[in-house]
Amino acid sequence: MREEDYFEEDMDDEAEHYAIRPNKTQIKKQIGVVLAMAEEICELAPPLIAEFNLPDNIETALLDAGKMGNNSARKRLLKYITSQLRNLDTEAVQEKLDRMKSKSVHAVREHHQAERWRDQLLADTSNQQLTAFLNEYPDAESQHIRQLQRNAQKELKEEKPPKSARLLYKYLKDLIADPSYQTDYEVIESEADDEDEV
Repeated sequence: MREEDYFEEDMDDEAEHYAIRPNKTQIKKQIGVVLAMAEEICELAPPLIAEFNLPDNIETALLDAGKMGNNSARKRLLKYITSQLRNLDTEAVQEKLDRMKSKSVHAVREHHQAERWRDQLLADTSNQQLTAFLNEYPDAESQHIRQLQRNAQKELKEEKPPKSARLLYKYLKDLIADPSYQTDYEVIESEADDEDEV
């Protein structure tokens, strides 16, 4: 046997004996990501947690962790949840969580926009805010908004319950959430007319 052949054979033997060990830093990082995800999920409302369709043991543990204060028992439970989640497709779970968070952020933004527009419309006496709103949302029913605006301003002056202001907010929020939104204007307007007659 040539010396080179012996050396190559020896190298092959050595290659078989060395297994690639997992990178501990990488593993710790992955565990940290899954732990953070578990903490976010356990803060959600029970119906939202159910939407993840997780195994019963994980779902129960998440619900229990959500009820606990920030103590050592909760930390142990979160460690257990993390170890169980790592056996699943965590990318799919994270994707679902991201979609939920995104939806929640949009809902909060729409809520604030609708509140801001409602307040501006109720404070406006010159129709400048209504014109600005209609420029931004050209599909909006200007007559409907004007009627709710007038009724709400009247309720405010007479210190009546803000029924029309609530109807105005709901209409604006639906419109902001979906510009193609269509509603039964006659039903809402008849409610506002009833308020006028009182």
